[in-house]
Amino acid sequence: MKRIILSGCLVMAAMYSPAQQKEVTKDSFYLLSPVEVRAVRAGENAPFTKTNLSKKEITGSNLGQDIPYLLNQVPSVVVNSDAGNAIGYTGIRIRGTDATRINMTLNGIPYNDAESQGLFFVNLPDFSSSTGSIQVQRGVGTSSNGAGAFGASMNFSTNEVNKEAYVELNNSAGSFHSWKNTLKYGSGLVNGFTTDIRLSRISSDGFIDRAKSDLRSFFISTARMGKKSSLRLNVFSGKEKTYQAWYGISESDLRTGNRTVNYAGTEKPGDPYSNETDNYTQTHYQLFFNRQAGEKISFNAAGFLTRGKGYYEQYKADENYARYKLPYPVNGNDTIFSSDFIRQLWLDNYFYGTVFSGQYKSDQTQATLGGGLTRYDGKHYGKLKWASNGLTGLDNWYHLAAHKTDFNIYGKQQTELSPGFFVFYDLQYRYVKYDLSGFRDNPGLGIHNSWHFFNPKTGITWKKNNWKTYFSYSVANKEPNRDDFEAGRGQQPRPERLHDFEAGVERNHKIYSWGATLYYMLYKDQLVLTGKINDVGAYTRTNIPNSYRAGIELQGAVRISEWLNAAAGLTLSRNRVKNLEEYIDDYDNGGQKINHYPSADIALSPAITGSSSIQLGPFGNTVISFINKYVSRQYLDNTSNETRSLDPFFVEDLRITHTIKWKWLKEMNMIGQLNNAFNTKYEPNGYTFSYIYGGEQTTENYYFPMAGINFMIGVNVRL
Repeated sequence: MKRIILSGCLVMAAMYSPAQQKEVTKDSFYLLSPVEVRAVRAGENAPFTKTNLSKKEITGSNLGQDIPYLLNQVPSVVVNSDAGNAIGYTGIRIRGTDATRINMTLNGIPYNDAESQGLFFVNLPDFSSSTGSIQVQRGVGTSSNGAGAFGASMNFSTNEVNKEAYVELNNSAGSFHSWKNTLKYGSGLVNGFTTDIRLSRISSDGFIDRAKSDLRSFFISTARMGKKSSLRLNVFSGKEKTYQAWYGISESDLRTGNRTVNYAGTEKPGDPYSNETDNYTQTHYQLFFNRQAGEKISFNAAGFLTRGKGYYEQYKADENYARYKLPYPVNGNDTIFSSDFIRQLWLDNYFYGTVFSGQYKSDQTQATLGGGLTRYDGKHYGKLKWASNGLTGLDNWYHLAAHKTDFNIYGKQQTELSPGFFVFYDLQYRYVKYDLSGFRDNPGLGIHNSWHFFNPKTGITWKKNNWKTYFSYSVANKEPNRDDFEAGRGQQPRPERLHDFEAGVERNHKIYSWGATLYYMLYKDQLVLTGKINDVGAYTRTNIPNSYRAGIELQGAVRISEWLNAAAGLTLSRNRVKNLEEYIDDYDNGGQKINHYPSADIALSPAITGSSSIQLGPFGNTVISFINKYVSRQYLDNTSNETRSLDPFFVEDLRITHTIKWKWLKEMNMIGQLNNAFNTKYEPNGYTFSYIYGGEQTTENYYFPMAGINFMIGVNVRL
């Protein structure tokens, strides 16, 4: 295997001959994508910073871990896992940008949660087994559908055509009783029809105590392919049941070596509550129509429905009946005011709409006109299952509705003005209307907001003699999240704005490649946690007038011999917030104390991230890979206080892959992976809060530890 730079990124590619490599570059990752995916992806010559992952790369590392961990070697990426072993609830940050600011689409259809704007990968178990390609754009990137790309965007494609029939059985097993079982079938292309089916099950006990996951999913895609048109229907679903592990562990437990403790369920007297779980089912329906209208013009339209429903269950000790709007029970002459409760917090939602695009392509020009209209209808409600002193009513104690309409339209054009010199522009208008009927702890606070966003992008690219340089300027706007509006009528948040400047240079040679990207991301009114509390006593994000991210991303790869190659990436960045006010609860005097910081690091934004890999293939069909990751210190808040930070970490993994091919067996891959080979103790994520009591300031830090040395073994058979 070797690494070459395509479309401004480091990607894995087979050991092609120079002639084959030239053909791969000519076809390009972009042009081989389905038409509905190309509308939101950046082309090979577009002036944006991007990484492309092929199906071969995805399959080679897919042993059941969640999607973020398949992207861990992408530049500027930091991943984390609540359960500590990459299965269950996981998270991703790109250039320090959290998931609520990363736009994600599935075949061009928006995936981000409409209200929190977050990415819940746990609802897509084993989706990577049906994914044909992934593009990650860092920075604003090109216009997409759905949530504002406020630091990165990710596009997943499943709509590639498998022309030959196949049957696959993929099984993995490893530490913490982790299992993955996947069965896939494809009909191939028969008389213009094709069908692909997948059934998957993933389970794990997790590294953290009781952090079990039980994940089930299916994927069905069927299509009719004509000479000039196609019609495809996708139906896929994920069902997850995970024991909660989202509280992290305290600093005192971490320092004493109690790295697996889980506080979820411990409000119950005696043993922890056994069903402190998150339960959710999400089903996607996607219908695509593509049409080629002549040699230069094509268009596509898609309709979709995403249906989600589920809850998380909690044991709550010694709470007042009034909190749940229940009358107090009376026992003789005694009135009972409090009780232990088992409650469920429910989400029940429909997300539906249409996306569309039309494309024109000539020898010198590529142009796209596209957009989408989506609607979200959601219900939030709470149920009580049990009370130790008896339930005095069975109605939901809250029942709230939310509606969100999102419309966008964009036009993109790239033109080759002279050989190797391309100009690009992209203009997007986005309208968002968001209505909330209240919040669980503040039901009287109704929100009715609408925004008009204009997101222009422009840039140039120059290519000659295996050199490529580009420059782009982009603007992105983003509405606040649901929780931000609970701040109260006098503290309502403003939208965020980002100005993104990107400049890159690349050199691609048949035995080596390298690239460098400079970026400057200037934020206006970025929403960050400052410790300020809202009307119901919860911490709320506050608009900060000025903040920025600036950095350089370096990448390189070399083919040392036919059986040895290496690749590395390094990001150096400075991430600063200006004129921050920190709020600290003052229990001695009431209210909050305010501290001022003229300039400080943005939380969870490391100054250095790096990765490298060495691949050896001296034994024919056996490949040995040494993979590592380095992340420098991350601050838990925006004060640059080292006592509220995550220590730097360096982690190494070892992977061995052996491939067998027989006459009756298309391919069998045996994969063994040793994660955290040197048993490093590290925490990639956490949170903090401080308060003043008894004349002293106390800071509470919480961390999410990752597992020590652990393994996964997989056998993938393709017939």
